Amino acid sequence: MRSITAVLVLLMSALATSVAAAADRPFPPVIQLPDGFRPEGIAVGTGTTFYTGSLGGGGIYRGDLRSGDGATFIPGNGRMFVGMKVDRRGRLWVAGGATGRGYVFDAKTGLELATFTFAGSPTFVNDVIVTKDAAWFTDSLRPVLYRVDIDPNGMIGAVTTVDLTGEIEFVSGFNLNGIAATPDGSSIIVVNSATGKLYAIDTETLAVNEIDLGGATLTAGDGILLHGKTLYVVRNRLNQIAVVELAPDLASGSVVDVIFDAALDVPTTIARHGSALYAVNARFTTPPTSTTTYTAVRLKR
Repeated sequence: MRSITAVLVLLMSALATSVAAAADRPFPPVIQLPDGFRPEGIAVGTGTTFYTGSLGGGGIYRGDLRSGDGATFIPGNGRMFVGMKVDRRGRLWVAGGATGRGYVFDAKTGLELATFTFAGSPTFVNDVIVTKDAAWFTDSLRPVLYRVDIDPNGMIGAVTTVDLTGEIEFVSGFNLNGIAATPDGSSIIVVNSATGKLYAIDTETLAVNEIDLGGATLTAGDGILLHGKTLYVVRNRLNQIAVVELAPDLASGSVVDVIFDAALDVPTTIARHGSALYAVNARFTTPPTSTTTYTAVRLKR
């Protein structure tokens, strides 16, 4: 009996040591994604799980922020996957880019739960944010938002197109891109890549107000992330992330910092895990081939 007890003690000690070692292992600063993948969106799910989608039909990749390991989670089957978010019910919402579609998957199993066809060409459904009662998608080639209702039980409902003609400045090229929401879901924030302007939109009244940046602009603005009153704006071809402190009423904001990192190579979107940000490198200035390398980069906030 003493021998069995001693063995059990040794096994428990070894297990505790292994768990402690894993917890102390530093998160890799750069995560390798599959060659030729052409990533665009990134989202963080439960624990240290992350997801990123492929512009080139490579599907959705699921990986671990701590180990850097991962594998294809959802096959592409010719689909384009762009911006994405995981909601509080464990569902992965994904923008479908030039297909004009949006998707919802079970973030644990990969089961496709819903598909929406928002628009025909020209369209580029670019990013998505999920509040307690709706999912909101941007379209970079149309002055609209697409709203998908979510009832109190989490059931996915009707799709509404919100026309923003005359409410935002709409020019040639990519316009509305990244999207974020306040914690209570009362307002959403969008960035216009072409003009560099930020807008706050009341989700009930749909009133649109430009956020006064004191003369600053955020051209090349792509994915955005709101944490408290701090808005992080990826500026893709500038290889930087602007840090904007917003007023409580979202009427104004100031660019207070810029995050640079030598590993950034045309980042498009970001996600947060603890005190770190993760940016995915789309490498738009590098010709995409089957052997082109792609990465996600860990950044300090």
